[in-house]
Amino acid sequence: MVSVPGSSIGGLPESSTPDHPPATIHRAGTVPAVAHDSLPPDPFAGDPEDPALALEALDHSEDADDEPLDDEERAGLLADLGDLAVYQALLAPRGLRGIAVDCPDCAELHYHDWHLLRASLQQLLDVGRMRPHEPAYDPDPNGYVTWEYCRGYTDAVLAENGD
Repeated sequence: MVSVPGSSIGGLPESSTPDHPPATIHRAGTVPAVAHDSLPPDPFAGDPEDPALALEALDHSEDADDEPLDDEERAGLLADLGDLAVYQALLAPRGLRGIAVDCPDCAELHYHDWHLLRASLQQLLDVGRMRPHEPAYDPDPNGYVTWEYCRGYTDAVLAENGD
């Protein structure tokens, strides 16, 4: 983990609020743990009328991927979590809420707040799959950027600071 020296990085003011900790760059493999309870609670948890129970009876053998993550997949997830921490440290103070991801299933953009995406990736790392979640309600697309934008912005900031 590399703390950002001085009061700013690439012209970004260092912030220190509960929502935005001071800008810190995390290197791969140094991702802080994310509590499972940081995900929204399951509204049907413990409910015998849970509609998801009916889905368990369906045969998902073609779709199911119960294979544990291999070393390459785990390394990729750890790298993504590390990158996400850097992107949030650099971009959240500028007012960006998270990342927009193209969904191959519905061909639409899905908007993920920083904490929700981190929790989902951590769950994929810990459990081997992500549980479904509700999409963001009426997100402002101007508050979200793509992974590619984040990567390019980070590269530019690091190049400007000689890293």
